[in-house]
Order: sequence, then structure tokens, then C-alpha cells
Amino acid sequence: MSTFLIIFFIIYGGMHLYALSKLRYAFSFGHMAALPLYLFIVLMILAPLFVRFLERADYLVPTRLLAFFSYSWMGVLLLFVSMELIIDLYRISISLATHTIKKDFARFIPPAGISFVFPLVLSMFIAIYGILDADNIRVERVSIKSPKIPKELGSIKIAQISDLHIGLTVMEGRVKKVLDVIRIEKPDMLVSTGDLIDGQAPALDGISELFHDVRPKLGKYAVTGNHEYYAGLDNTMEFTGKAGFVLLRGASAAVSEVINIAGVDDGQGRSFNDYKGEDEKSLLEGLPDDRFTLLLKHRPLVDEGSVGLFDLQLSGHTHGGQIFPFGLAVRYFFPHMRGLAELGNGSKLYTSRGTGTWGPPFRFLSPPEVTIIEISH
Repeated sequence: MSTFLIIFFIIYGGMHLYALSKLRYAFSFGHMAALPLYLFIVLMILAPLFVRFLERADYLVPTRLLAFFSYSWMGVLLLFVSMELIIDLYRISISLATHTIKKDFARFIPPAGISFVFPLVLSMFIAIYGILDADNIRVERVSIKSPKIPKELGSIKIAQISDLHIGLTVMEGRVKKVLDVIRIEKPDMLVSTGDLIDGQAPALDGISELFHDVRPKLGKYAVTGNHEYYAGLDNTMEFTGKAGFVLLRGASAAVSEVINIAGVDDGQGRSFNDYKGEDEKSLLEGLPDDRFTLLLKHRPLVDEGSVGLFDLQLSGHTHGGQIFPFGLAVRYFFPHMRGLAELGNGSKLYTSRGTGTWGPPFRFLSPPEVTIIEISH
């Protein structure tokens, strides 16, 4: 976790310095005039730490306000820096063309002021759109055929939520909208593939009770994500239990007479010395192979030794990138970033784009989803 924080603050601080250099290039001013900007930058870089400190001190209202503003700024800055990098690449291309062809292409380079103001304004408009879009829950439908499901049974409908991140910026209103979608769909089973919560106990008050009247006939199951550990595993287990989920930590369960469901802890647990580390392959090998086997695993990473031992792995974690173009970096680490993938030997993987938001409270070109999986013969 400490290594992650060091890398985060180096990158986030560098983004601020890059943006400041663009501002000073567009509108020349001295260090004294820039003093308020320096203070703002320091506050925004340290804001994630202030948010956690205030949250643990139970100052809920100021914490929510600081979290919403500072995390929104984080998203705006990401978009702005991405656009400025594209403009810089364009400038370099024009400069190379000028020196190669020996013609003056300077008129094709936009003025410094416009090159700063236009990306900033566009980033802000995208953020406003993204905040609204994050509230617009989509239903993604996936159909799976399997001879392990008897014809006379018809089909089994599973609703998947992932990465809801209930806490400071994803609150009661968003959770109600998600649960309204699930009630309309009337699934036979509800699963959460990690990062259900992302807050301390005061931020979660009363929210677990919202899940009480969602009672699929085949039950509700969940696994840990990395943020369950950040929020505190005791906190996680209490919330998940109150919400009516069975938390599968290196464990399995028989559901009706045709489905096995297995769940494994997220690897982040190793850093907290609280990891139910039963070998995934061993866990799956112990299940009846004549039943459809559903594997819940937060990260869309495939254990090659497990392929063929499960029929469908449900994962999340990637948020589908959440804010374009961040997804380009996410795909490097997680090739199965979103959607359904065939793994071979009868195994499939579905990666959800996620149902909530983390960090910036908005999405761009990666809308939130509740996934409805229908499994039939």
C-alpha cells in the first residue's frame, strides 16, 4: 500500500506541475502571483489523505464535500493533461515537419492561450456530463448456454454488481437506483464481485438495510475486492452480512442442484495479513463437475491451472477504464478489461465495467452497469 501511495503522489504531483507549466506558458506571471495556485496544488495533492483523516474522525459532511470536489478535480486534471499531451505531440509533429520539409507551418499551431483554455473548459464539460452519466445505470445482458443446465429448468438469471464503492461519493441515492434495477429484473441470484464498499462505518449508516428486501430465491453471494481491505475487513464483513450476502473467502457453496458457486479473496489481503489463501485450483477441483460452476473473483486475472474447472468467472475491478483515456493504461494490465471472453476448455470470463465510481465521481465512455446473466441449456 505504501508503494502504491508513493507512486500515486509522484504521478499526481507531476500532473499538477505539468498543468501549472502550461498555465504559465499561456499566461506569463511571476511566482508571487502563482502563490495561490501553489497552495491549491498542495491542497489537491494532499486531499486524499485529508479525506481519510476526516472520515475516520467522523466529520462526515465536510469529508463528503472535500471528497466530491477534490476527486472531481482529479478527473478534470486527468482529462486536461491527456488533451495537453496530445497538443504537445501535435506541436512536435508540426516542428518536425517544418524542419524536414523546410516550410513554415507555424500558422497551424494554435495560440498558447487557446491551447490551455479549450482543453480546460472541455474537461469541465466532460466532468459534468460524466457525473450525470454515472447515475444512469445500464443493464448489460449476457446469455450463456450450458448442457449442465437441465432443459426442464428453463434458465437461471444472475444479477452481478461490482465496484459499487459505497461510501463518501456513492451514497444512498445511487444504491437505491441500482437496487431498483435489480428488483425490475427479478434475478434468481445476486452476486457482488468485490469493492462493494469504500468507506468507514459512519458513511455506511443505514445503507446495508436497503438490500434487505432484495431476496433472490437462490441467495446473495459476494467476494472481497481490494477496497474491502482498505475500508477494514471487519467493517466489510459487518456491512456485507447486514446486507444479506454470503461472503465467500476461499469457499464454495452448492446452489439448488445444478450450480456450484465458489469465491476467492482478492490478493490485496496478503498485504493486510488477512487472506483466505486456499488455492483456487484446489478449491475448484473439489466441486462436482456435473454442475455449472460459477467462480467469483474480483480481478479479471485468469489462473491457467483453473481453466476448465469452472464454467464462468465473474470479475470487475477495472471499471472498464471509468474515464477515457485511462482505460488504455488499464488494458495493459488487464487484457480482459470488459465484457465476455472465451478462455477455452469450456471456461468463460465476464468482466463488469462496474456499478459505481472510485476516485472521480464520474464516468466517461465507460457507463456503469448491472449485469444480467442468463444461463440455459
